[in-house]
Amino acid sequence: MKDACDTISTDAANAVCDRGNADIFSPIKVIINTILLAVGVVAVIVIIIAGIQMISAQGQPEKVAKARNQILYAIVGLVIAISAFAIVNFVLTNL
Repeated sequence: MKDACDTISTDAANAVCDRGNADIFSPIKVIINTILLAVGVVAVIVIIIAGIQMISAQGQPEKVAKARNQILYAIVGLVIAISAFAIVNFVLTNL
């Protein structure tokens, strides 16, 4: 009979269900990837909210500039989060 560890194949399940391997980096990788996923989701939400603010600014230059800066900062944060995700996974995979 199969147990839950045999049927689920995600990073989190593999970190929890790791029976024989003493891979110390699996839980660290899961935690960091979860944090970076949350940062990415927040950045996308900020982009959506700033886009709505830009649409509702009705041509007022200061509101448009504020929304544009929010979008710019969110995109920079998203790029940093994606880069950090790639670097962390590369380093922890090759150790």
